[in-house]
Amino acid sequence: MGRFVGIDYGRARIGISLSDERKILASPLLALAVPHKQELLLKELEKTLSPYAPLELFVIGFPLLMNGKEGEMAIEVRAFANILTTHFSVPHVLWDERLSSLQVDRVLKEAALTRKQRSGKVDALAATLILQSYLETKSLR
Repeated sequence: MGRFVGIDYGRARIGISLSDERKILASPLLALAVPHKQELLLKELEKTLSPYAPLELFVIGFPLLMNGKEGEMAIEVRAFANILTTHFSVPHVLWDERLSSLQVDRVLKEAALTRKQRSGKVDALAATLILQSYLETKSLR
């Protein structure tokens, strides 16, 4: 049994969070700048996640449109999720992330952080919100 990894995918940065080993609590790990080449991104993810192996599941934020339909970004996230599953041999679940970054940004504004301070934290915290939501829903079953 391994940890779950939360991912908030973006074209500029990817937020990453991890569950504890009991899969109760999600914690922010970091935000990775997305390199231009996919191979470099996968190597960076390997380096980042290898200390936390074994990994059991990727919980990837799925950016549906407000009407519930898939837009361009959702299609991109689905393709990225499939690449992750193939590369790491770890299954994934796509988790509705509508408004997760907005929620995190609102909390950080309430904490009186500057825009610059918020920008470095939003992605990892959004990944944490996505993963924690999944963990809480899973525990209700």
